[in-house]
Amino acid sequence: MLGASPSPLLFTPRCHPIIPLYPSSNKFKNPFSISFSRSFSNKNFKITPAKKDPAPDLGPHSNKILDDENGGEEVDFGWLPAFPHVLTASMSNFLFGYHIGVMNGPIVSIAKELGFEANSFLEGLVVSIFIGGAFIGSISCGYLVDKLGYCRTFQLVTIPLVLGAIVSAQAHSLEEILFGRFLVGLGIGVNTVLVPIYISEVAPTNFRGLLGTFSQIGTCLGIIVSLFLAIPSENDPHWWRIILYVASVPGIALALGMQFAVDSPCWLCKAGRVDDAKEVIRNLWGASKVDRAIEEIQSVIRCDGADLDSSWLDLIEEPHFRVASIGGALFILQQFAGINGVLYFSSLTFQDAGISSSALASLFVGLTNFAGAICASYLMDKQGRQVLLIGSYLGMAMSMFVTAGATSFPVDSEISSNLSILGTIMYIFCFAIGAGPVTGLIIPELSSSRTRGKIMGFSFSVHWVFNFLVGLFFLELVEKFGLGPVYAGFGGVSLLAASFAYYFIVETKGRSLEEIEMSLRNKW
Repeated sequence: MLGASPSPLLFTPRCHPIIPLYPSSNKFKNPFSISFSRSFSNKNFKITPAKKDPAPDLGPHSNKILDDENGGEEVDFGWLPAFPHVLTASMSNFLFGYHIGVMNGPIVSIAKELGFEANSFLEGLVVSIFIGGAFIGSISCGYLVDKLGYCRTFQLVTIPLVLGAIVSAQAHSLEEILFGRFLVGLGIGVNTVLVPIYISEVAPTNFRGLLGTFSQIGTCLGIIVSLFLAIPSENDPHWWRIILYVASVPGIALALGMQFAVDSPCWLCKAGRVDDAKEVIRNLWGASKVDRAIEEIQSVIRCDGADLDSSWLDLIEEPHFRVASIGGALFILQQFAGINGVLYFSSLTFQDAGISSSALASLFVGLTNFAGAICASYLMDKQGRQVLLIGSYLGMAMSMFVTAGATSFPVDSEISSNLSILGTIMYIFCFAIGAGPVTGLIIPELSSSRTRGKIMGFSFSVHWVFNFLVGLFFLELVEKFGLGPVYAGFGGVSLLAASFAYYFIVETKGRSLEEIEMSLRNKW
């Protein structure tokens, strides 16, 4: 996602054998939740705007406390019980970010040692074969989740992630490192679909936006760590093997962590494990939410059928076709808005300003992206998805027009250089605050329970295809038309994306997934 490799880097915004992890007999308890209170006093959400409970419970077992510094306002910590499970799942995105950034610097050393130095096509192939594996992984994710559930699917896909990292680290030929990168792509393709869905289904309704941004935060942290660890590769030609070995460690930690994580209540109900679903809801959302949540989930299942029985043909029926079209369009617009192109040229922009180290420039860009993701986590449940998405694309458009103007009409070299840096930083920050995290979050929220996995799989497969196309033709467009006009085109697409979000995106803030589904079924 972030960096300045010889080829454009990838970016995603940035979704079991039936063995009960926590039997309904309560003989074994979830170790992630034993230290948290089970009682919540949340808002009573309806399809209309939510109203606060008239007398919130602030007793010793409540997750709400009074903040004296803010005039006695309630501070709700209802997100804490779900946080360890979300954090564990977000480790998948950390791996995604790590594998994006890990090739940023060492690709030159890899090419020299494996015998394809100065061959830009093969260097690009080593980076981009990742996309081929990710495409296949995205398509297969829906089937795996339907059959295995979330925790077992997470654990299963750590096999290609860990194996691919080790094969890449031990590679002594081009074929071996290509095979290793393809295996990593398979696992990443499944996980990029899986994490947003999992978080949306285990997070409490009023904290789904906050917890949903952890996938983007995980990706940013993975990139930053990989760029930091890659710094010694500038002096040590064999360092790339060490950092590829390191990539296997988070995969192993993910597999172990998922052994203690909960499965989605929605999937458990569809698998006939209603008692387990009640236990998960009681632990994560509070005892007062159990009956209503189970009733809503079962009502949706009765109306729409179970995800376990869905097929790809369901996506051509309404309202599934409309949601799948919106999901695909959002990712097409995201890629054509130019995130990969801007990141590709970011190091050159910083070099013009006197920052000669590409690693340092990439690290600075990564920190900007991380700061934007943190802001998004704060604003997601306050401002709503649609507002963030529109504002994000408008900010990206403005940034691109500033950068295009500075590039095409340079009045003073120093001023133009500073404006280019400002436009680049603004663009990356605006992307991270909306277009990145919201795109992955809004699609599972709009999707029905029956087809959520397959709609996300379809949407992300579209993402990978257009990610590849933009990377393939970007440099050719710059050589033909110049950087300024291409950046201006990115700005125009960003304006189009903002208009699309205004007319086609439905606000989902403060609504349960079941409320959203029932509302859209009647509307569409």
